[in-house]
Amino acid sequence: MSSDNPITPALIVFSDLDGTLLDHDTYDWSAAIPALERMKTLGVPLVLASSKTAFELYELRATMGFADAPAIVENGAGLLPADGKPREDAKVYNALLSALADVPSALRKHFRGFSEWTTSQVARETGLSQAEAVLAAKRQFSEPGHWIGSEDQLSDFLAALAERGVVARRGGRFLTLSFGATKADRVAEITRSYDLKPVTMALGDAPNDVEMIAAADFGVIVANPHGAPLPAMAGEATGQITRTTDAGPVGWNKSVLARMEQIYGVKR
Repeated sequence: MSSDNPITPALIVFSDLDGTLLDHDTYDWSAAIPALERMKTLGVPLVLASSKTAFELYELRATMGFADAPAIVENGAGLLPADGKPREDAKVYNALLSALADVPSALRKHFRGFSEWTTSQVARETGLSQAEAVLAAKRQFSEPGHWIGSEDQLSDFLAALAERGVVARRGGRFLTLSFGATKADRVAEITRSYDLKPVTMALGDAPNDVEMIAAADFGVIVANPHGAPLPAMAGEATGQITRTTDAGPVGWNKSVLARMEQIYGVKR
């Protein structure tokens, strides 16, 4: 980047995790290993962009071998620096919970979030192991949860949150509350930090990925049979945005390999 790493890569890949790079049911990403290994060989950074916490992404980023790239955490509400460790700072999260508690109880009671769940409940709701659930519960910027009320009540709930500066975004599993900032905002921030603008590619499968997909030079909607398909996006008519036929990491792998072949001229 401009201060620490003056070498600008030709391509940067921004990727959602659950249902995209990680299998929706098993969280396995082995099907994407061919593309990930090719990225390492070519020096293509992988910027993980997820609803997961900095503590979760810190471990996963290192396991995948991309600790030298920043990571977008909690749906864009926070950023984990390249080679950086997450800090134990819940100031923003506590302020968010205070704003949520200020919502009229008739509406508030229909939202069940991580702050109300035990570690075992977080594990059960997410499908994570107990150890992984501990990291998922270490929120700093956002509160995921389930809405159990009606759609009309949800509209009132969202309006009450907006009055308190809180926004809500739907992901593959949860409705997530935060004080704003999106994955797309972080994509722009990270891209600006390079001296020369690299080609950006963004992959996702859920509504909270739409802005990131649209903001990239090349966006990919990854098939996820566990949810309703994302509505048609404007970029699909021009080829800026494509859709995979294969779900999760299988579709992810094919799309990333194809884009690298186009940019670097290497065979898959």
